[in-house]
Amino acid sequence: MNSPQKPATEKYRSRLKRRGLARFEVLGREADRDLIRSLARRLAENSPDASRLRASVSKTLAGEPPRKGGILAALRRSPLVGADLDLTRPRDDGRNIDI
Repeated sequence: MNSPQKPATEKYRSRLKRRGLARFEVLGREADRDLIRSLARRLAENSPDASRLRASVSKTLAGEPPRKGGILAALRRSPLVGADLDLTRPRDDGRNIDI
């Protein structure tokens, strides 16, 4: 680096450090560039949304098994809960066949 650029870079990095941020390099596929950048931008925010995203990504990468009852919880959130649907089916024993 040339001489005026070096102090400018050091000042920029010290400002980042005061904000609790760090600069680092990652390797990935070209197709994932925008995804990684947007993920990093969201994680750099100090918001509840960033915390939820951080927890979700950490949990996914940790490989923890999913909690039980997820399908049941999704069905309970369904807009059809409480609808009076008739879900009974007529009992049919099949066809009579002469063999």
